[in-house]
Amino acid sequence: MDFEFTSEDEAFRTEARDWLAAHADSARDRRTWERTLGKAGWIGIGWPEGGYGNRTATLTQQVAWAEEYARSGAPPRSGHIGENLLAPTLIIHGSEEQKTRFLPPVAAGEELWCQGYSEPGAGSDLAGVRTSAVREGASYRITGQKIWTSLAHEADWCFVLARTDAGSRRHQGLSFLLVPMDQPGRIEVRPIRQMTGTSEFNEVFFDGAHARAEHVVGGEGQGWRVAMSLLGFERGVSTLAQQIGFAQELGRVVRAAVRTGAVDDPVVRARLVRQWAELRAMRWNALRTLGGSGDAGAPSAAKLLWANWHQRLGELAVQVRGAEASAGPADWVPAAPYELDPDQHLFLFSRADTIYGGSDQVQRTIIAERVLGLPREPKGAV
Repeated sequence: MDFEFTSEDEAFRTEARDWLAAHADSARDRRTWERTLGKAGWIGIGWPEGGYGNRTATLTQQVAWAEEYARSGAPPRSGHIGENLLAPTLIIHGSEEQKTRFLPPVAAGEELWCQGYSEPGAGSDLAGVRTSAVREGASYRITGQKIWTSLAHEADWCFVLARTDAGSRRHQGLSFLLVPMDQPGRIEVRPIRQMTGTSEFNEVFFDGAHARAEHVVGGEGQGWRVAMSLLGFERGVSTLAQQIGFAQELGRVVRAAVRTGAVDDPVVRARLVRQWAELRAMRWNALRTLGGSGDAGAPSAAKLLWANWHQRLGELAVQVRGAEASAGPADWVPAAPYELDPDQHLFLFSRADTIYGGSDQVQRTIIAERVLGLPREPKGAV
């Protein structure tokens, strides 16, 4: 396909690069940074015009912004769940009142969101949701538990998939509710400490939490349809920004291989070349998919590609450094905690790449059933 950046796109890229260079170092914390982005109109550039406080940009300009952001070293985003998942879902399924209420604060960086999908017994099998929401007059009372909830400890709101029909099973009787997190005694957030030492994931417990009836998106009982629509937004322009980060990590690994002499090993050298070539192929595949020439299995295929690629890169990162990759800082005191260096973090965190966002097994099942037309796997099969 022909996917070229026009002169207008390059002018937009230059504007984005210059703005990021002038502001990225000024962020005091992640929430302040979201407000800075919002004030300049950089949140929601992929949304349609609608008076929500966002500027609009073409698809190629969205790619340019995502790539320049990744290159700039700007702080990690706290508002991406509201901007890239909730907002597109509301634009398609939300009422005008819901759009008017929730989109402007997202665009301004004022309200942060988290996603209440996975549960201890309903991770990859999302249809097994057991969290309940019982209608009580003008609101719903929510009881249950969610897990692996990214940024729940920072979020102001959570979109929750809950069962509003007590007698329903599987995909039926689910609803998509917008729930305020500031409900002391009714919502408890417990950070999950990972082996990287960080805690961006959380357990969330709902003990009679309330959600207003007018904050059900798409209508009661339509939660599965809305939830599946939202999952379709998880891949897209952000994939290209992710690949910029991958390229930076690969460059660091190559430099380490040269410094330690590991690059002289022909097997290591061949693996580095393969990582470079596969990353280039992933970029062109992502551009092809964004251009509309993908298929129903394209997001699953992309997830399989990048997750396994990133795990192999993490393994290479520690391999080329040898024993030093297993050690703490030079001034480390035994039994005391310490910060992981970038390669150690890459190796440990990438172990989860083939699990979160839909495990490898789930992605292969989607491709088999929806693309290849193979028989569905029997429920309960091991």
